[in-house]
Amino acid sequence: ATFPLDLTKTRLQMQGEAALARLGDSARESAPYRGMVRTALGIVQEEGFLKLWQGVTPAIYRHIVYSGGRMVTYEHLREVVFGKSEDKHYPLWKSVIGGMMAGVVGQFLANPTDLVKVQMQMEGKRKLEGKPLRFRGVHHAFAKILSEGGIRGLWAGWVPNIQRAALVNMGDLTTYDTVKHYLVLNTPLEDNIMTHGLSSLCSGLVASILGTPADVIKSRIMNQPRDKQGRGLLYKSSTDCLIQAVQGEGFMSLYKGFLPSWLR
Repeated sequence: ATFPLDLTKTRLQMQGEAALARLGDSARESAPYRGMVRTALGIVQEEGFLKLWQGVTPAIYRHIVYSGGRMVTYEHLREVVFGKSEDKHYPLWKSVIGGMMAGVVGQFLANPTDLVKVQMQMEGKRKLEGKPLRFRGVHHAFAKILSEGGIRGLWAGWVPNIQRAALVNMGDLTTYDTVKHYLVLNTPLEDNIMTHGLSSLCSGLVASILGTPADVIKSRIMNQPRDKQGRGLLYKSSTDCLIQAVQGEGFMSLYKGFLPSWLR
């Protein structure tokens, strides 16, 4: 249901990528930054309605691995490592640390599927630019990345990816609980769907504020062109990507795709 927002977010994150100028890439956009709605409409008009779901298969694979790994890790940390207090209360700080650690483990395991998802989401744009498509499908994408970069190639961009997961989980968990308790104690609202909805809006906002910069860096590192040894041609590391984005496009470039990320 939310995948078109994820696709739009990834396309926005790639717009105006300053590092492409170093390669002399003529595809670097001279067009103005389009925004969420115009980007989504542009995908429908230029590529077709169903292209809003391009890359949905590896996204489903990712959620199976990520959610499974995260939930199992969180349950283990909660029950075995941290444990509840004698009155069966589970303190917020334990929930935050457990959530961050679980997010890191789940995201690390799911990195190959995330990598394929990001690259497949950009295939329609490559076609419009007259570039050859990189993959025939999901399994061809996995095989090609593996053959070109080895096992390590499947974990390209894992550092900003797990940073994003840790920050998103931290912002999500803490804000949701804090806002919900505040609303129940200080407003006429009861613990119902309205309270849950408002808490979710706030937790999604904080999670997006904390996680979007790492998400932008992750997407760019994953999508960058590579040499025959699988080494990136644009960025040497996530720090290098961060510096180039801020220097070439300004600090707010780290928040490209923020709105669809929050809505999703």
